[in-house]
Amino acid sequence: MTKGPLNRRNLILSGAAALCLPGITRAQTALPAEVLDNPVARDTQEPVRRNATSFITQRWQDHFDDLGKAAIVADTVSRALHFWSGDGTIYNVYPTSVPRTDELTKRGYTRIVRKRVGPDWTPTPSMLERDPTLKYMPPGPGNPLGTHAMYLDWPAYLIHGTHDTRKIGRQSSDGCIGLYNHMIEALYQLAPVGTQVRII
Repeated sequence: MTKGPLNRRNLILSGAAALCLPGITRAQTALPAEVLDNPVARDTQEPVRRNATSFITQRWQDHFDDLGKAAIVADTVSRALHFWSGDGTIYNVYPTSVPRTDELTKRGYTRIVRKRVGPDWTPTPSMLERDPTLKYMPPGPGNPLGTHAMYLDWPAYLIHGTHDTRKIGRQSSDGCIGLYNHMIEALYQLAPVGTQVRII
């Protein structure tokens, strides 16, 4: 077997190939097995879309005459909840889940009328029409309302937590605005009953 000459050019090309190999390996192993095993699917695979939000900055003055006790704007387009304290010293933005369809989305002005730690959950009549197997759920890890809930003056509409973190940043709810449990817990402490809410 004859070897090619070991010259500067071959050495540089070999080094460049070796440097690229770990990146190529990482890129390929990041794809699902069924895509890796299929060369056509592997070559046409689009980047995975994450459940991330694209926050659009909001100003409370664009929505309310004053801050009152506190103010919330839930933006269903950018999938973010904006909170302002009544004295204007706190402004927080939280990623949210939003309703699955436009028909499930209620927009307009409302307010927080009560709050609850460890909420229980009862499916609404429209939920039962879609899925008759749904049943009442007491507080706990399987509860779709998570650890904290803030009830709006619209019946069956809430701002609440979720144990299913995959829902955040997605159109995944039946009308409510969902937050990560640790974020709804923080918001729960900040937003008093009477907080004005606008869903856009």
